[in-house]
Amino acid sequence: MITRTDVEAAQAAWGTGIVHIGSADEWDIACERAEAFIRTHYVLDGSLLFCPTKAAHQQFRPNLKSARSYFVGRDESYPEDGGFALEPWTHVRFENTGIVELGETAIAMGNYFFTNTRGEDTKVEYTFAYVRDASGSVKIQTHHSALPYSG
Repeated sequence: MITRTDVEAAQAAWGTGIVHIGSADEWDIACERAEAFIRTHYVLDGSLLFCPTKAAHQQFRPNLKSARSYFVGRDESYPEDGGFALEPWTHVRFENTGIVELGETAIAMGNYFFTNTRGEDTKVEYTFAYVRDASGSVKIQTHHSALPYSG
């Protein structure tokens, strides 16, 4: 069973991982960190549903290569990617609107806030679905995020 506590721990670790990627002094190190981050936090068995915030032309990232490009950029296959995790962010905070526990799956929705080096927050809406992998680790199966409507 995946519990609220499991989801909150996964979210905290995810936020710490984003900050860790962007704190690298060199792109190669950030890239290595991003790859380890994705392997730790996302399902990579071919069933990942990842629709990141700042992807307009190639919105969906179903694998390690495409997700890595989103987080650190520099992949010719994804020219729009600037490297979201390279901001760098100094803190990530989740505010869950709700968490639904469904046995071996859990779904969380809400806002997360990314704090930059000037102390300014970027508010992003998200929905994450979590599953356990074969080793028992809680991983993200579905990741959808977007900037709030500004109409």
